[in-house]
Amino acid sequence: MEIETMTMQLIVNSGDARSRAMEAIALAKKGEIGAAREKLEESRKFLTQAHQFQTDLIQEEADGNIKSVSLLTAHSQDHLMNAITVSDMAGEFVDLYEMIFHKKGAD
Repeated sequence: MEIETMTMQLIVNSGDARSRAMEAIALAKKGEIGAAREKLEESRKFLTQAHQFQTDLIQEEADGNIKSVSLLTAHSQDHLMNAITVSDMAGEFVDLYEMIFHKKGAD
């Protein structure tokens, strides 16, 4: 696979992961905790795919096939880091919303 294709796949999968994580927060905010957890799982699957493309890029560089880092490659890393952060935080938000809705039900 070409370097540019791997880089774009890293961006696409990272973006999909971030989007699913944000959807999870929105669902949890409405009290739809089960659906939110499903979105978190989808987010993690996209992150796994993104990580694989990142690993492929690192391997290409280690093999000497990448001589310099392009702005697009750096951009793809930004997307991945943002997706990881949002996904991690979304898990925390879902947990918090679950506690809030559970507590409201107990009142």
